[in-house]
Amino acid sequence: MSPRTQAERDAMTVEIGYALLSAVLVAAIVFGVIAGPKLMFALPYAAERGLLIAGGAAAAVTFVLRVVTVLRRFARTPRPTPAQPSQPGRTSPDS
Repeated sequence: MSPRTQAERDAMTVEIGYALLSAVLVAAIVFGVIAGPKLMFALPYAAERGLLIAGGAAAAVTFVLRVVTVLRRFARTPRPTPAQPSQPGRTSPDS
């Protein structure tokens, strides 16, 4: 396997950044949906604490799953193969 080119390393860096940023946003939405009722309703302390814990746990799981799925999808895309260098002194096959 050949070493990665600068363009491939840059693409990997951008993809990691995208995976982390999108995972943070999705996790924040999940946390807000689960823990949101705490802000809207007057709930007992145990219920508020339970919503916060459940929201945090769901957000953490969602974050990890999002990062893993984005990076696996990126890893499955085929890398472009570099062009074969020319071989001096050889003729082309159709000549």
